[in-house]
Amino acid sequence: MTRLTPISWKEFEKFLLFLGCKFKRQKGSHRIYTRSGLKRPLIVPIYDEIPIFIIRNNLRILGTTVEEYLEILKQL
Repeated sequence: MTRLTPISWKEFEKFLLFLGCKFKRQKGSHRIYTRSGLKRPLIVPIYDEIPIFIIRNNLRILGTTVEEYLEILKQL
């Protein structure tokens, strides 16, 4: 199993758009994405590398496993 590694916000945005999330707005250096069926919006900071804890938190909100996330990243 491959470990999670920090990725750029642009790569994470591609992942979110692939899953059907839509960009809603931006406030400062944070982009907010929504998708029907989610309890809360996804917050993605505009960093060169998004820390692993932020990726894990957003995966938890999406209901996506780490394995699914890594497989989708390979496709993108």
